Amino acid sequence: MIVLAVVVFHVLGFLSSIHAIMSTRTEQGAVAWAVALNTFPYVAVPAYWVLGRSRFQGYVTARRGEMAEIAGLSDDARAAVRGFMLPPEEVSQAVRAAEALAGIPSLRGNAVELLIDGDATFASILEGIDRAQDSILFQFFIVHDDEIGRDVKTHLIERAKAGVRVYFLYDEVGSHDLPASYKDELREAGIEVYDFHTQKGPGNRFQLNFRNHRKVVVVDGKVAWIGGHNVGDEYLGRDPKFGHWRDTHVRIEGPSALGAQLSFAEDWYWATGRRLDVSWRPVAAIDDAVPVLIIPSGPADELETANLMFVEAINFAKERIWITSPYFVPDRPVITALQLAGLRGVDVRILIPDMPDHLGVYLAAFAYLDESGSTGVKFYRYQDGFLHQKVMLIDHSFAAVGTANFDNRSFRLNFEITAVVADDDFASEVESMLEADFSESRLMEPGEYDRKPWWFRFAVKLARLTAPVQ
Repeated sequence: MIVLAVVVFHVLGFLSSIHAIMSTRTEQGAVAWAVALNTFPYVAVPAYWVLGRSRFQGYVTARRGEMAEIAGLSDDARAAVRGFMLPPEEVSQAVRAAEALAGIPSLRGNAVELLIDGDATFASILEGIDRAQDSILFQFFIVHDDEIGRDVKTHLIERAKAGVRVYFLYDEVGSHDLPASYKDELREAGIEVYDFHTQKGPGNRFQLNFRNHRKVVVVDGKVAWIGGHNVGDEYLGRDPKFGHWRDTHVRIEGPSALGAQLSFAEDWYWATGRRLDVSWRPVAAIDDAVPVLIIPSGPADELETANLMFVEAINFAKERIWITSPYFVPDRPVITALQLAGLRGVDVRILIPDMPDHLGVYLAAFAYLDESGSTGVKFYRYQDGFLHQKVMLIDHSFAAVGTANFDNRSFRLNFEITAVVADDDFASEVESMLEADFSESRLMEPGEYDRKPWWFRFAVKLARLTAPVQ
């Protein structure tokens, strides 16, 4: 019996390695899985079928089939927003590539507000919810049943009772501790509540590696909020373990809110099998005309949207690249692009937390410091609490705020969303915000890694090896 089990595992390991070679997106990942599946099949086979896939096939299939109904919405939206599209000569090279990846055009006619930290973010979101007249789309990776979670629930219920249609979507892994009573209260008020349903379909039943990491609120198809905050008291600095929680959101009023609405509509269709009944008529903001591009990305994309977008933006930079991310574990193309930018004289700064909430990520950053120190790339560690924002500033007119970290999970395994704003004034606001963050940070010295004890340097190298799965 034992011999039979050994044979079965090795056969499964061999067959799984063929699948890995054919479907894994990176050469390094394919080699690692192929070796492990044939060498240690007893552990690697179940691990591969739970954690190994990088394409969310169910969503891909749905997009090509039944989800094609959503494409009708996309066509309607494009027709309606044609008057807000920028002339080709006004679209920069970096934004043009991002448009092709997103399949959504940049649109002008928006007012954009930078929301720094949790108090400003949730005050803005709750005010927007209270003003809703027709629909509220509410989607977060994590929703807690705590003070802010209950506050959000109260505001959503009040609008639902006033006749506003409310759609509530959450990730079942990120919100695993959200009690049934919380969701029941929402449903009793007439709110439609669903989890993203990552394991929907027989092919995904054991696939636990994908997450819907998006944080999106859209009100009446006119205003959208996108950024790093989840719904939890810690995101307002109320958790003594983390103290000050440094995060950033952005409020977008105008036609580009429909880009966030379209992203939600696709996720909603996957989760429920039903099309959203919401308005797709663009409405220009009164006060401003800022061009904004909404970029949804995820493991159902034909190309690695988030990764390619960041690489192209880095390659486009002429003066500066400022990146802030709580999880900085990039792959080789990103590191190479950053090193080349540093070597050609671009001001490259990477801002990461000094307070680790993930030991492997904390250690891996030292490997990138050791590897990039001679290229002019500077690493800063934020010291005033925990840094969670996902922001990128390129030169003086390109700023991105969203949910994607600079790691393999955000590049290949998570559903993410990013707002790219091509505007000098907004970029100046982001510059001021990040300058304040740098003033609360310490610059890592090039020799800092070499002065560490051997066991720490070994741990760093080990963490670097595990970067593709962090």
